Amino acid sequence: MLNDLLNQQTVQITDRSDLSWQDAIKLAAEPLVTNGSITEQYVTSMIDVVDNQGPYINIGDHIALAHTRPENGSNRISLALLKTSHTVDLVNHDHPITLWFVLSAVDNESHLEVIKQLMSLLTDEKKVEALMNSSSVDAILNAISQTVS
Repeated sequence: MLNDLLNQQTVQITDRSDLSWQDAIKLAAEPLVTNGSITEQYVTSMIDVVDNQGPYINIGDHIALAHTRPENGSNRISLALLKTSHTVDLVNHDHPITLWFVLSAVDNESHLEVIKQLMSLLTDEKKVEALMNSSSVDAILNAISQTVS
């Protein structure tokens, strides 16, 4: 499932050094808005949740998993990834992020397999290092495909 969701259309790399955390979430979510998986309201809601609840989406060293409630504009299960070449501080300097995942779910259960596979990837230090060091979308997809094959 991870291999289906993270692909040439939903994985991006940017060299921009001027991104705010809000910009990073918007840019990471862009492919999902474009393909109709989520609405602009979903993107706004993800940002609002962090504004209200803090950097809880920081799920690991340099890793964020942005998401919000399905009723805020999710149309289907989807996942996107933005790798930034420069760290972007999530809320403050205590939360530097390089890997920006955006997850969309349609209910409380159907996305659990995606979460399971994503956690398998993100708990493998060598795979995370490969993702962090990747300079192309193909390299990122290769690291992901080796994880879930």
